[in-house]
Amino acid sequence: MGIMASCWLVIPVTATLYDILSSNSSVDHPLCDECTDGLLGLIDEQLKMTEGEWSDYNEYFKKLESEQQQLGYEDIEMENLIKELQDAKAEEERMISELEALRKEETATRNSIAELEKETARLESEELRYWREYARHKRDLMLSDDECRSLECQLAYAASQLERLKKTNVFNATFHIWHSGHFGTINSFRLGRLPSAPVDWSEINAAWGQTTLLLASLARKMNLTFKRFRLVPFGNHSYIEALDQHRELPLYGSGGVKFLWDTKFDAAMVAFLDCLQQFKEQVEKGDNGFCLPYRMDRGKIEDSATGNSYSIKIQFNSEEQWTKALKFLLTNLKWGLAWVNSQFTKDDNEH
Repeated sequence: MGIMASCWLVIPVTATLYDILSSNSSVDHPLCDECTDGLLGLIDEQLKMTEGEWSDYNEYFKKLESEQQQLGYEDIEMENLIKELQDAKAEEERMISELEALRKEETATRNSIAELEKETARLESEELRYWREYARHKRDLMLSDDECRSLECQLAYAASQLERLKKTNVFNATFHIWHSGHFGTINSFRLGRLPSAPVDWSEINAAWGQTTLLLASLARKMNLTFKRFRLVPFGNHSYIEALDQHRELPLYGSGGVKFLWDTKFDAAMVAFLDCLQQFKEQVEKGDNGFCLPYRMDRGKIEDSATGNSYSIKIQFNSEEQWTKALKFLLTNLKWGLAWVNSQFTKDDNEH
């Protein structure tokens, strides 16, 4: 810029100088060669400087045009950027709106998850309670099954026992009348006494208790009520009530001299034989043809094979004859027991 200023200052000076020289005469005075050369050199330099400046201005102008063009491009790009910015802002607003919607949806989802977790906890609690109840009912079912099987086994056992009992005769199972040598026996108790076999009185009393119980049971089975007497089974102290005399007749003894002279025991045995005779008459009623093997009358039993009679009393009697009379008495009872069994077993089968 300094060179350009100097050139502009030199040109006016030269021109002024030339004008001055020309004005001094009517003819323009040219410069001398030296001055002209100097002036031409100066002008050449000024021309070069001017051309350089023009070139600089031209380049600057082109640069400005380029910058203006660039500015136009930038304006377009700016507009595009502004539009993109506006679109981005719109997209941002849309995405913010979507974000708000998603946040609301997230909140609703979290609330739903919380509700579902509560429902899950409730269902887990219900499931736990269900399994506990299931285990309890399963245990009760197993116990019930065990009890049912046990009851079925008991029922089967009871049914088998019932069948066995139906086929079992109570009298035969309860009373077993047999003999042991010269003695008649009932349930293994000997009834009688021999000099060679002094049976203890406790065994004789027990035998009389079983005999009394058997005859009383047979009479009850037949609905038979004895006249004048009532049998009272009381173990080894059984007795007979004499209804017309209002006294008790003992069917048990203790031995000894005093006992041998006591007539109550004999009276009790005679009364028992009377009751057995009433039972015999009841059995032999009708046209069944059944009769007991030994005839009984007034305290005596007759052996139909020999015709001999044997007293049931112990006084004024030998132990052998007394024991034989008792054996015949048990034999009659055995036959009566067999008849009752046959009759009532037949009735049960018919029913």
